[in-house]
Amino acid sequence: MNTPPKIHTLNKLIEYISLRNAGNIKYDLDRIKLILTRMSNPEKKLKGIHVAGTNGKGSTSAMLEAVCLSHDLYTGLNTSPHLVDYRERFRINGKNILTRDLLQIYNQWSQLFEETEASFFEITTAIAFFYFHQLQLHTSIFEVGLGGRLDATNPFKATISVITSISRDHPKTLGESLEQIAREKAGIIKKSVPVVIGKLPATASRVIKEVAQTNNAPTYCFQEDFVVENIRMDNHKTTFDLLIQRNELSLPNELKDLQTNLLGDHQAHNAALAIISFLLYCQKIKLTPDPAKIREGLLKVNWFGRMQIISNNPLTILDCAHNEEGIENLVKNLRKLFPGKTFLFVVAILRDKNFDEMITHLGTIAKKLYISQNHSERAADTLEQVKIAQKHGIDNSSEPDINTALDKAVKDAGEDDIVIVTGSIYTVSEILARKPLK
Repeated sequence: MNTPPKIHTLNKLIEYISLRNAGNIKYDLDRIKLILTRMSNPEKKLKGIHVAGTNGKGSTSAMLEAVCLSHDLYTGLNTSPHLVDYRERFRINGKNILTRDLLQIYNQWSQLFEETEASFFEITTAIAFFYFHQLQLHTSIFEVGLGGRLDATNPFKATISVITSISRDHPKTLGESLEQIAREKAGIIKKSVPVVIGKLPATASRVIKEVAQTNNAPTYCFQEDFVVENIRMDNHKTTFDLLIQRNELSLPNELKDLQTNLLGDHQAHNAALAIISFLLYCQKIKLTPDPAKIREGLLKVNWFGRMQIISNNPLTILDCAHNEEGIENLVKNLRKLFPGKTFLFVVAILRDKNFDEMITHLGTIAKKLYISQNHSERAADTLEQVKIAQKHGIDNSSEPDINTALDKAVKDAGEDDIVIVTGSIYTVSEILARKPLK
């Protein structure tokens, strides 16, 4: 067995685990369980919240982090993928892990990672479990990477589970039908652990509830146990009312005019999931939730790339919508937020997505698409995307890279035009790496 090199810089770490481990994917739990056993099972010594779902799991996790921090809980957040900096995947009290801590933990366990031939994601997840336990956090929030049942985060002994949404994505891994996908997501449900369920298609909801019942896990369901109403938006926030139809959650049954700094109808739904999950968590850890602190937290969510305005001349927005449901939500929110405006889309999608449907949805409001290819190894070819746009009669141009596409769209934008960058998290990350955040 090779002895792994000692890594001294962040760039070398990312280069090494990317080249050696990124393609070493096995969709099962054998390796991660072996790794965690050798680490003395830190994942079983944490308490917190485990979040799965096709869309919304990252935003919901970030909202949970914000509300926990507003209640002075020492909180860790593990998410994926990162937008600009690998260290984003390990946040402590809202700040990225220090490079020295990341390198120390990796080097401590590098021989184990080498022996087990761990994947990039397994290494990342194992580091998060170990680090969060090492810090003796009050609360750990883990976002599922893919699916749930066989995801490397699955061993987390969560206090509360959350399933945000179910729609078609990653069919080769998770299945073609909503029932199959729901069963994979439901794999995070643990014995007697409450599960909060978002706005799901009826077929998916039935599967989730069946798995919960089998595991004696209490369910708290959107539209049955809590409802979001009266959603309003402006350029800076989303405002909504939350009606709680379960009396045991230690808050008034109606919370009016809640606000979050994330934009979109779907973000009101995500905020509701975060609030209900937090209330259940408070019950488990014997903490009295403060409505004022919940409001405070929702206005301080640290989550880039979700309807994020990066420029006002012209108005330029980044959104990480990366599948059909995400693009549908984006189109709906743009129509609602900017009536009478026209939209120039900078687009680069991954080839394993249904980019025919995604481009078709964008075409319903697009004045023009500026199509390119991001740097992901899974990127769809520019020409393939252009062919879809041409098939549906959508005005478009092909550009050599995403930054050039954005520059062209900004140059072409008229007084009533808004520029939107979307199609993939990888697409947005390339712009964030270049553009100063505002």
